[in-house]
Amino acid sequence: MSLSLSPPGRPARRAAPAARLSAVRFLVLGLGLLPALLLLLAGRAHAGLFNPESFTLDNGMQVVVIPDHRAPVVHHMVWYKVGAADEEPGKSGLAHLTEHLMFKGTPKVPAGDFSKIVRRAGGQDNAFTSSDYTGYFQTIAADRLPMVMEMEADRMVNLDYAEGDFAPELKVVLEERSSRTDNNPQALLGEQMDAALYQNHPYGRPVIGWRHEIEGLSRQDAIDFYRAHYAPNNAILVVAGDITAEQLKPLAEATYGQIPARELAPRARPQEPPQIAPRRIVLTDPRVQRPSFSRSYLAPSLTAGDSSQAVPLTVLAEILGGGASGRLYDRLVRQSDTAVYAGAWYNEGAMDLGEFAVYAAPSPGTALQAVEDAVDEEIARIRDDGVTEEELQRAKTVLLAEAVYARDSLGKAARVFGQGLTAGQSIDQIEAWPDQVRAVTAEDVRAVAEAVLQPQRSVTGWLQAPAPSPAPSAAGPAKKES
Repeated sequence: MSLSLSPPGRPARRAAPAARLSAVRFLVLGLGLLPALLLLLAGRAHAGLFNPESFTLDNGMQVVVIPDHRAPVVHHMVWYKVGAADEEPGKSGLAHLTEHLMFKGTPKVPAGDFSKIVRRAGGQDNAFTSSDYTGYFQTIAADRLPMVMEMEADRMVNLDYAEGDFAPELKVVLEERSSRTDNNPQALLGEQMDAALYQNHPYGRPVIGWRHEIEGLSRQDAIDFYRAHYAPNNAILVVAGDITAEQLKPLAEATYGQIPARELAPRARPQEPPQIAPRRIVLTDPRVQRPSFSRSYLAPSLTAGDSSQAVPLTVLAEILGGGASGRLYDRLVRQSDTAVYAGAWYNEGAMDLGEFAVYAAPSPGTALQAVEDAVDEEIARIRDDGVTEEELQRAKTVLLAEAVYARDSLGKAARVFGQGLTAGQSIDQIEAWPDQVRAVTAEDVRAVAEAVLQPQRSVTGWLQAPAPSPAPSAAGPAKKES
């Protein structure tokens, strides 16, 4: 079980150092495969990337099938359109806690048996929570799919954990918060920056929850949350692998289709007011071994704000932060030795307004202010002068290649649709994303940089260790006068 902060929910607050190239970037850039890949992508210009099949059950549950018959395996996912941003104020962490409790059993499948049954069948399972969705999945042989569908449908409606199961699981979540956040200064800074960037929207609270609110959650809170949100008409079933919609439909009708739809409350969230002044967070912690700079800008997404800016912003993030070929890494690390790593990321798939972020860590002896100034200089160059055609084509090629290679992974293919559909996109919009990337121009990139990367829309974070204490005077402390 895990917290998922990757797009189209909210990505991890701190991306990995830009020097760590993905396999796709290594193949495309390091081995000189760019021309061949351009021909491949051009050939797919009008072809569907995933070519999914879809239908809807009578109870309102949407089903998406992504056929892939290369191996007799399927990846089965149930996505609930509820996440941390849908929690009642004062009860942060409830969505994630409910995810944990979903493994505590039903009258048919006792606590702890779900994962054991999947593993005995040769499969794997897990779950994740983000601000916008909660998901459960199994990867298993295709002939075992009916079994996992039956068990997943069972816990959609029959979850029945005892009082004795609640307190230990609450303790597990608190320990998870300690290890992932409280003991990690970088995570603490990210948490504080989120709270500063989103002053009204629930994206400002951590997915795992604030510690004092987690401690106050009750078994009844979890039961009420489960009953309010876990229903077939609030869920999306995505199955990728060795199956077709024709084969899956009777299985879905016999399992999920037997669960009645439930009346759901509107998914309404308070929205963020216009930000009119820059905000700054400085976190000083003795555990910090390497200081860092980061900045987040409030940004539109594919489904919120000016959504026409979302795909150009994705290209901009690749140009600025795309590994060793990104501008920030090239200028701050390679050319000037100002930083040991630098990059950028953007969560285009957030259901509401997302964020565009840049980050860097100074080289030994370099001040954080110098790193911040260098990042600002590169952003200003793009706002004023735009990007080169070479930068544009390189970024688009990498993004399109990553989309094509996602087709080779059952899990990634299923996640593309689960994340997009829970955020409010349609299947056609998801399939059209590669064509939207191809259509981005250099002027589009410059324009979104000018519109979005403005100081008044940002939160800047510094992470640093305490300043060394001054050495005591050789003469000893001064005497006080009476």
